[in-house]
This record gives sequence, structure tokens and C-alpha cells, in this order.
Amino acid sequence: MKINKWISTFVGVLSVITLQAQVTFILDSIPANTPAGDEIYIAGDFNNWNPGQPEFVLTKNNDGKWAITLEAQSEGKVILFKFTRGSWATVEKGPGGEEIANRSFTFGNGLTKYLTVYNWADHNGSGDSSTAAQNVTVIDEHFYMPQLDRERRIWVYLPPDYDNSSDPYPVLYMHDGQNLFDNQASFAGEWEVDETLNDLAERGLQVPIVVGIDNGGQHRLDEYSPWLNPQYGGGEGEAYMQFIVETLKPFIDENFHTNPDRNSTGLMGSSLGGLISHYGVLQYQDVFSKAGIFSPSYWFSDSVWTFTNLAGMQQNIRFYLMSGALEGEGTVPNMLAMADSLRQSGFVGEDVKTKVVPQGQHNENLWRQEFEEAYLWLFASFALDVPENQSAKPLQLSPNPARKKIRIKLDQNIEVETLEVIDSSGQIVLRTTDFPGRTLDVSRLPAGLYFLRLTTNEHIYTARFVRR
Repeated sequence: MKINKWISTFVGVLSVITLQAQVTFILDSIPANTPAGDEIYIAGDFNNWNPGQPEFVLTKNNDGKWAITLEAQSEGKVILFKFTRGSWATVEKGPGGEEIANRSFTFGNGLTKYLTVYNWADHNGSGDSSTAAQNVTVIDEHFYMPQLDRERRIWVYLPPDYDNSSDPYPVLYMHDGQNLFDNQASFAGEWEVDETLNDLAERGLQVPIVVGIDNGGQHRLDEYSPWLNPQYGGGEGEAYMQFIVETLKPFIDENFHTNPDRNSTGLMGSSLGGLISHYGVLQYQDVFSKAGIFSPSYWFSDSVWTFTNLAGMQQNIRFYLMSGALEGEGTVPNMLAMADSLRQSGFVGEDVKTKVVPQGQHNENLWRQEFEEAYLWLFASFALDVPENQSAKPLQLSPNPARKKIRIKLDQNIEVETLEVIDSSGQIVLRTTDFPGRTLDVSRLPAGLYFLRLTTNEHIYTARFVRR
């Protein structure tokens, strides 16, 4: 009996051992122009993509090759990763300097993996292949952040007609600036914000000024959350937002013709950038009126829920919350729960939009694809040239939301020239001059948010409505 018990115990221990596996990554080759004094790091989904975390620095082995051994994981566990020299500006690139997909490894597939780094982004990693449009400018490589005693690169996108117009433009402040405009500067591909907005402008829609703020590399996790996470850090988010509100925004408003009003100012970011956008728009409701919150990292701190309830609605805010169905298992449920919390905190239901992309994953590809729709929804009145000033008159619609028909309250003796219905992508989906009894049939429109623009010989009338 004792022997059987010993054998059972041994087999149990052995099974635990075999279910755990570690891996050693060895860089068999690195670029010849790698600076001699630089460190090499591994960054991946196992350390929240921190490009310069000291615990994940490689060291040289007995053969003089860079190597790192990762902690044992359950057999079958898949990780994604890339190599950097401490920041995303120095991330590895492909043989021709092109962007490469995230590397992946499945634990249990060998104990040692030999890999090659072909290029670095800042040393001929992308050559002269900058993809930033001509109307994108780096206004300062070392913009001082007094609240954090650091420096940061700042990008500015100007609308194509900026130089020929004196009109004030709204401003969208975006985080992770190196991933917005230029593939050469990005760590996993760019959002193509400049290409998207330039295309919208060519289609006749209005586009804003966009200010991109580079993340702080090793400081990213700290700056993108005002709350501490015992494992990952955080806690500098308030100072980071103070930098935007007290230092960067006044500079932008002074040096560019902007509309500084809160109704023309928004925030947008993804992952932890979504978390700090959520915090920033609620904490500074007198400064921002809209936020694009992509793949938000609400998991980072439970304090976000208490904060949201305590902040409440002080002024109207538009929230665009988007996640991919193939992200971490808690991402979508947390996002939908947060949308409910925002509504319970007093925000108007139709101003809290949620979207789940069926095949969406946690990457720049998803955020690039969803940027246009988010912008058009958040800045709809400006983008679609739906006036919000005194020359435009509001319309009363009922019912709203509507399923089949909408009644428009307008005197019968007013001669209507055109009535247009515009969807959230900027497309005119209905145009008519004939709606007897001032009733509009919307039954054939897909469910969603729409903008109604009615032109008479004297005025323009506007309204928003929701088709259920």
C-alpha cells in the first residue's frame, strides 16, 4: 500500500512537471548596426507590451548571443511578443524594413528557440519609408511635460484645407502617438489616421485637427492609469491628463486656429489609452465632450468603477466604446457593463454607443478599421456639416427613437427644398422633397443613429434620431 501511494504521489508530481514548460529565446542574429551599448528587451502580452521592462531584458549567454528564459507556463499556452531596444521607436522590423506581425510561441514546443532580428525601426528599419501624410508634422521631439518632468514627441495632423481657411477647427487628442500616422514609428502598424481623414475630406466631409502624444515607453503603464495596479504599476494618469489640459492644450490653442470649446474637443485611445481617455473625459468634463474608447483596459483597476459612479454626469458627453469579440475574455463584458454604469450615472443613453466587432482582436488592425466610424459618430455635427450655431434651427421629431415613421413638427406653409438623412458614416441614405403631412418613413433604414437635415428657402433645420 505504501509503495502504491508513493508511486501515485510520484506520478502526480511528474504530471504537474510535464504540464509546465519554459522556453529560452536566443537571438541567433541581430542587425550589424545595433548600437553596442543598447539593451535588448522582449515585450508581449505577458507583460502588457511594456517595451522596456527591466525584468524582460535579454542577457548574453556563453556564446555571446542575446538570450532570455521565460517563466514556465502551462503546456499549450500561447504568447505573442516582439523584441525592442527599450521603446517602440526601436522595435524590430522585417528583412526589408517592413512591419512584421507579432511573433508567437506555444509552450511545450521545445525548450529553446533560435530567432533572428533583421532590422530595428530607428536604424534603417524602415529606411525612408515614412507613411505619414504631408499634412502631418512633428511639432516637437522633446515637448516638456512639467507635471511629470519628462519630454515627449508631439504630432499634429492639420486638415487639407487648413492653410486656406481661417475657420476654427475642433481638436481630437489621441494617445500612443507613434502608432497613429507613420508606420516607421509604429510598433505594430499604424492606425492610418491621416489617410482616413484625408479620404473623408476628399469625400466632402469636414475633418479636425488631431494631436498625437507619443506614449512614454517604459512609463506608458504608469501614465495611462491614475490608479495603481499591484503587478503593473500606474498612478501617474492624473499628472498625464494635467499635462494635456494645462500645458499641451493651451499650446495647441495658441499656435493653431482651433475651437477651444469643450464641444469641439475630444479624446481617443486604445487599450490603456482607452482607459485614460475614459478617465480624462470624466475628470475634465469642462474641457472634453467626447471620447473614443477602444478595447478599454477596465481590468487594470477596479477603481475605475467607483470613479465612474462618483464622477457622474456633470455635462453631456458622447462615449464611443468599441471592442473586438476575440480580445481577452473579460474585455467585451467589462465594456458593456461600463456602458450600463455610464447610463446609470446620468449620461443620455443614445450618447453611449457600444460596438462589438465579431472577429476583432486586440491590435492596431482593429483600431485602424474602426477609427473612421468612431470619428464620424463622435464629431458628427462637424464632420457632416450639420450646423450647431444660431443660424440652424432645431427640429422636433416624434417618436424618437422610431421604428417605422417619424413626424416632423414644421409649419405646413414653410416650403421645403430638400430633406436629407445622413448615416453615421457620412453617407446620405435618403433625400426627398416629398413627405406628405410632414411624416417621414424610416422603416427601411437599418437600426442606428442618423442625422436629419432639412433645407428651406430661409433656414436649415437639423435633428438627430435613432432608428430602432
